[in-house]
Amino acid sequence: MTIEIKHQIGLGDIHEAALNIRKTVFVLEQGVPLSDELDNQIAEESATHIVAYLNGSPVATARVLEEHPGIWHIQRVATLKPMRGQGLGSQLLAYIEALASDPDHHIHTLELGAQITAKTFYEKLNFQTYGSEFLEAGIMHINMKKELK
Repeated sequence: MTIEIKHQIGLGDIHEAALNIRKTVFVLEQGVPLSDELDNQIAEESATHIVAYLNGSPVATARVLEEHPGIWHIQRVATLKPMRGQGLGSQLLAYIEALASDPDHHIHTLELGAQITAKTFYEKLNFQTYGSEFLEAGIMHINMKKELK
């Protein structure tokens, strides 16, 4: 089992792989309308898209945006259903954290809106909840963040 994680800013092959995973997980599996999933073309074009490949096939994804100086907002974290529970999500987040820690990026905080069902997953990765639960795309979420060293 060979896992490779790649990233790309903006549109291209990695974005296309990420989009296919997101459509499978969020639109087909969770029932999120495609219009909600693709609600921000500027984000699609300017975000850093990250994809984990297992034996050459894309199986997990996330995207990050620097919405405020020094803060990356992690979004659209998804793993294909047959691949869940194998540590791919943790590896994806570790990759994002390592990328954020690169001195060229100047990122000191990671933030995300976690689906309530994924809250424990992020807590295990040392993310802390803040604020109240909220509804997004028909799914309950909670804001979480992690301060980087």
